[in-house]
This record gives sequence, structure tokens and C-alpha cells, in this order.
Amino acid sequence: MKLYLYFVGKPRDARANAIAQEYLDRVRHYTAAEMREVRPDRWNPWDRHASARIICLDPSGKALDSGGFTGWIGRAEMEGRDMVFVVGGADGLPPEWRARAELLSLSPMTFPHELARAMLAEQIYRAFASLRGHPYPR
Repeated sequence: MKLYLYFVGKPRDARANAIAQEYLDRVRHYTAAEMREVRPDRWNPWDRHASARIICLDPSGKALDSGGFTGWIGRAEMEGRDMVFVVGGADGLPPEWRARAELLSLSPMTFPHELARAMLAEQIYRAFASLRGHPYPR
């Protein structure tokens, strides 16, 4: 299993990527992971990751608490399929992506997409740490 985090657009504050990268570096103790910024007009997750599970963050998506998200990551890990997470930019995601992907909501509240990057990376790390019995999630 490999994790991919893709972010649409560039953040206004580079520290958001630094925080996300810090958590992703921690995730690499458990599984291969990478993140990068993409442009929807030049890149399509289904072309790049045809057999992966593609999850787009969207306010209308499935809401999970941290425990539910951990279980979700654990089941995906057992399946062995790559997981692709896509965070939209200031204008959200292309409608055709939303129609094809699994949708996940971080919260019913609205957050800047820069902050969503860091929050998603932290939740992924929290899930892997919890699955491995690491004390971080306490």
C-alpha cells in the first residue's frame, strides 16, 4: 500500500505544506507516502492511479471521527490498494472528480484548503500510529 496526497493549487502560506510534510514524514515509518501539488487541467488521478482507491475531500463527503478514520485506513491497508487523497483548492474540486471519487469530509465546518492539508496528513499519521500501538494518539 502506498499513500498519495495531492493538493490542488499552491498555498498562500508555505507553512501549511511544511506541517503536512512533517506528518507525512512520520507516516513513512509505516508505509510509503508522498505529496505534491497538481493542476486539474493537466492531471487526472484516475489516469495516474487506475487501480487505487481515490478519495476527494469535500464538505458533503462521509464524516468520520478519528477512530472511524483509523478503521477505514486499517481496512484499506488490509486490501493492499494504494490510497489517493485529493484536497481541492480555493475553488474546490472539478465536478467530474467529485462524481467519480469517494468523498470524505474532515468536518462540517469550513476550513482553508491550506489547513485541510495539514489536518488530513495529521489524521493519516494518527491512524497509522494507532494501528501500530504507538502512544501518539492518546
